[in-house]
Amino acid sequence: MELSLENLTKRFGEKAAVDDVSAKLGAGVYGLLGANGAGKTTLMRMICDVLKPSSGRIAYDGADIARMGDEYRSLLGYLPQDFGYYPDFTAMDFMLYMAALKGLDRHAAKLRCADLLEEVGLAGHAKAKVRTFSGGMKQRLGIAQAVINDPAVLVLDEPTAGLDPKERVRFRNLISGFSQDKIVLLSTHIVSDVEYIANDILVMKGGRFVLRGAPDVVVASVAGKVWECRVSSREADVLAATQCVSNVHYAADGSAVMRVVADETPVSGALCVEPTLEDLYLHTFKDDAGVGSCDTAFEDASDKGASQGRHARKDGLFGGRFGGKR
Repeated sequence: MELSLENLTKRFGEKAAVDDVSAKLGAGVYGLLGANGAGKTTLMRMICDVLKPSSGRIAYDGADIARMGDEYRSLLGYLPQDFGYYPDFTAMDFMLYMAALKGLDRHAAKLRCADLLEEVGLAGHAKAKVRTFSGGMKQRLGIAQAVINDPAVLVLDEPTAGLDPKERVRFRNLISGFSQDKIVLLSTHIVSDVEYIANDILVMKGGRFVLRGAPDVVVASVAGKVWECRVSSREADVLAATQCVSNVHYAADGSAVMRVVADETPVSGALCVEPTLEDLYLHTFKDDAGVGSCDTAFEDASDKGASQGRHARKDGLFGGRFGGKR
């Protein structure tokens, strides 16, 4: 199983939203990180065959997805940022409707839909109309419909938007149990969600991948560039205006303990600390926020011997009685 992006480009007028992107994705969870406007959603829509590339192609096991047509779409699960629904449908009506569009047998679909609603915590609302749902409930329903056909390729664009911390943990567990023999690509601004479940991180900037590798390896690329210092409130204001500050805590004596992402020591006496994925994100995109610059060359961290460990697949909703052959 392999999804291949081959010199993929998408232009809107003179602007290249996705610019000559190439990558090979095998089974596993891929976290797509990037600032707004980096090209993430455009890339995902092309992978889902919603947008046609201006040049290049996407291949699934060597076959062009544009030529595969319905065959490819039957292998696909997709949750866009804003998914559509019929407000007068109940949750179960909506799930059965999506199952019918995916060609599931009606009897199997009823069982599948009931199990999925249970898994996302909506079993008690199966007969409630979707228009009465909160934003988080709608998002959980969207996640359930995305996996209804046990897809080989699952694309999730901001899947944890609107979910509370407990719901996000439930989502991460679902994806971990689903990912062993699937290709899962998820985009989120909640960095911890990617850090916990992704086998591989793809950092996208200016329509291109600028960094790729296992989470611990890509984080190591900013080792020596994250600092902690205690300064006066006046110095804190200066640092906040001139440096990329990821966190600040004011102590009882009025001093400020600051975490700063910088290539060099921001102030005398600053201590170098262990970086996180959030620090990597800030280092890569700090020039987008207007605080300094960071030129990051493309690097495939897997070439450095990064471990590509996989989560063990669990039996159940995503691999039990509804799992089809690929």
